[in-house]
Formats: sequence, C-alpha cells, structure tokens
Amino acid sequence: MPEPDQRLFFLLQRAAHQLRTTADRRLLSAAGITTAQLGALLAVSDEPGITQQRLAQVLQQRESGITALVRRLTDAGLVARRRHPSEHRAVVLEVTEHGAGVLALARPEIDGFNAELRALLGADGFTDTAAALHRLAHWEP
Repeated sequence: MPEPDQRLFFLLQRAAHQLRTTADRRLLSAAGITTAQLGALLAVSDEPGITQQRLAQVLQQRESGITALVRRLTDAGLVARRRHPSEHRAVVLEVTEHGAGVLALARPEIDGFNAELRALLGADGFTDTAAALHRLAHWEP
C-alpha cells in the first residue's frame, strides 16, 4: 500500500476547492447563495451593525473585495446598509428579514454537510481536523 500523500499545502488546496465547490452547489440550490455570501451573512448576523472594515477583518479579505460582496448582498436584499451613528463616512450593515430567511434555508444544508464530513472523518477525526485547521488559520509565522 503506498504511503499517503504528505504534501500538506497541496492537500489543503485540493480539499478547500472540493469542499467549496460542493458547498457552493448545495447552498445555491437550497438558499440561492454561495459560501462567500453565507460567510458574510453569518458575520453580519453575529455582529449586527458591523462596519465593512470590520467585516473585511472578520473574513480576512481586502476591503475592495468586501465592497463588491456587500454590493451583491444589498442588491439581493439580504443586507441593509445604514449610516454609522458616529462616523459620518462609515456605514453599518444589518441582515434584512429576507437575509434572515435565506440564512434559515442555508442552516440545514450546512448542518447536513458537516454531518457528512463528520461521518467521513469519524467523530474524533472531525474534531482533530477542526482543531488542526483552527491552529493553522491562526498561525502567525
């Protein structure tokens, strides 16, 4: 039996692509949104009144990319932009009623997807993988 591939970065890239395309396909079918849109909706839902700058930090994206993402979300009626209460040049974001409904449609799909991954990896493998990925995501070389 050949040794398993040990090229961690390569495997992470392949796994991320496989997971993202599968999740995107399922989310688009169930709720009409992509994983990127879901991530932004969840962040805004978790932190109502979040600024675009803070959203960029949370999602670890450039502000220019966040601007386009927020525009798509507002055009779809999923997020509302409001004037910041104290910073005249800033806006805050809130999930709309429609956005909350879309999140409600997405949650069972994501829960089911995670259940499939837990079955694939086993309970301990799922927990260990999540912990390892958390460490990698917060690694500061």
